[in-house]
Amino acid sequence: MTAGVDWAQPWFVPWAGPGRLAEAALAAGRSTAEALAAAGPAPVRFVPQEALPAGTPYERFVHETGCCPVRPGLHDFFNGIVWLGLPRTKRRLNQLQAQQIAAHGVGGARGPVRDAITVLDENGALLQAPPPLWDALLARDWRRLFVELRPRWAQARLLVVGHALLEKLAAPRKDLTAHVWREPCPAAEPAQADAWLAGRCTAQALAAKPFTPLPVLGVPGWWAPNENFSFYDDSLVFRPRRGP
Repeated sequence: MTAGVDWAQPWFVPWAGPGRLAEAALAAGRSTAEALAAAGPAPVRFVPQEALPAGTPYERFVHETGCCPVRPGLHDFFNGIVWLGLPRTKRRLNQLQAQQIAAHGVGGARGPVRDAITVLDENGALLQAPPPLWDALLARDWRRLFVELRPRWAQARLLVVGHALLEKLAAPRKDLTAHVWREPCPAAEPAQADAWLAGRCTAQALAAKPFTPLPVLGVPGWWAPNENFSFYDDSLVFRPRRGP
């Protein structure tokens, strides 16, 4: 299952500790749930998908039982790895999801808070970077961000926290885009970032959609093709900002 995961890639390095442990357990014949449990402590108990009763919302089940259903495959594998690395944040997001479901139900539109939680949980990222990089990122001035300010990326750290994006990065492609929390993270390592991010995850903050897009494979040092600066001329990926 993890054959395509190269833990030496920069987007996987922060997760390599628990990731390699879980991978070894899988290789020994354990299920995905058992492998994640063997990789370290978590605020939830990983259980097979069959433990989720039919018709029960996943988020409510996790909140009420403390059990996280897991299916085979990289998507739930990386969800579990992020639970191991960001336990406070994942618990906070699950709490907010359960509150929103209790207040508004699960039918129809999810609403701005649940939508934002999904964006962060699936495709989120945190950035620790000097102010000039942040200015260029928020302006979506990609040429300045990735070419003119390229040396400044030596002072930056990007942490991918979205488990769906981590899954997609097992087979990198140019258009993969993270939704970066629109505030500099003081330390872009899971153990140091967890409390910081959990403290910012409020219903009010999430409803404001506190994200900005970042094509992750444009990050200098992350992917060899971006060493040729024509890489950034693709307007379908590096789209200019619209409006004010």
